[in-house]
Amino acid sequence: MKIKQTIGIDISKLTFDVRVHSNQMYLVLDNKPDGFKKLIKWVNKHNTFAESETLYIFEHTGLYSHQLAVFLTEQNIPFALVPGLEVKRSLGISRGKDDKIDAKKLAKYAYEKRDSIQAYDMPSEQIMSLKQLLSLRVRLVKQRAGYKACLNEQKRVLKRKGNIVLFDSQEKLIKYLDKQIMSIEKEMNDIVNKSGSLKIIFELITSIKSVGPQTALFIMVYTNAFTKFSSWRKFASFVGTAPFPNSSGTSIRGKTKVSNLAYKKIKGLLDLCAKSAIQHNVEMKTYYEKRLGEGKNKMSTINIIRNKILARIFAVANRGTPYVDTMKYAA
Repeated sequence: MKIKQTIGIDISKLTFDVRVHSNQMYLVLDNKPDGFKKLIKWVNKHNTFAESETLYIFEHTGLYSHQLAVFLTEQNIPFALVPGLEVKRSLGISRGKDDKIDAKKLAKYAYEKRDSIQAYDMPSEQIMSLKQLLSLRVRLVKQRAGYKACLNEQKRVLKRKGNIVLFDSQEKLIKYLDKQIMSIEKEMNDIVNKSGSLKIIFELITSIKSVGPQTALFIMVYTNAFTKFSSWRKFASFVGTAPFPNSSGTSIRGKTKVSNLAYKKIKGLLDLCAKSAIQHNVEMKTYYEKRLGEGKNKMSTINIIRNKILARIFAVANRGTPYVDTMKYAA
C-alpha cells in the first residue's frame, strides 16, 4: 500500500477530532456509528487522493477506539492503531493537551512514517473475547487478593465474636469472586476449544514445561495468535525481557539491562514460568546453578531463562509440533 494521504483522529469518550493532513481540514464528530459514516463521507469530499492511498490513524484507547476500528475493518478501509507514547516521543516536546492539535499530530506522524507504518489487522472475535475476559479476570483476581489480605489481618488481630458481619461479608465476597473467576476461565476454555487453530496453539504452548494456561492465553492474545510479531525477540522487547545497552560516549558505561517500557503482566507471568522451570526442569535448574556458581547475577540469569522459555514458545507455535524435552533422553 502506497500512502499519499493520512487522516489523524483523536478519540475521546463521546466525540473524536479529525484532521486531514494535506489540506488541514478539521471536524469534530460523535463517537458512534452515525459519526463513523459521516467521517467517511466528509473525508471523501475533502480528500484529493484515492481511498486505497489514504490511511486513517488513531491511538489505541481501549473501548473508545474499538467501535471505530471495527467499522473501518468492516468497510475494508486501511487504518493504523498506535500507542500514544510512540507518537508523543516521535514529535518532540509538547505542552498542554488539545484534541484538535493531537489529531493534527497524529496525521503528521503517519505521513512522516508513511513508508514504514503498517495498516492494522483486526484480531478475530475469539481473540478479542479472550482479551476482554483476561482483563476482567486480572481485575477480579486483584480484588480477591485484596479481600483475602485484609481478612487475614483482621482475623489475626480481631476476635470473631463481635465481628461476625465483618468476617462473613468478606468471606462471602471471596467465595463469590472465586465462582466468577472459575466461570471466566471456563468461558475462555470453551472459546479456545471451539476454535481449532487456537486449541492447537494452546496445546503446543502448554506442552512446554512450566508454561501454564494463563501464560499461554496471554501470549496467544497479545501476539494475535503469533501473527503480530515476526520473532520472539521482538515480542521480548514488547514484554520487557529484552536487554538493551546503556552506554554513551566515554562518560556513560552502564550495565546492559531491560527497559521499563514493557507490558508487565506478561513479563510477570514469564517470571513465574522461569522460577517454576528452575525448580522442576532439570535443564533449566542445571543452567541456573552453573551460572550462579560462576558468579553471574541472579536476576540476569532468571531473565535469560525467561527468554529461553519465550523462544521455545515461538518455536513450537511456528513449527506446529509440541516441545520435546531432550534432557530425559540423555544418558
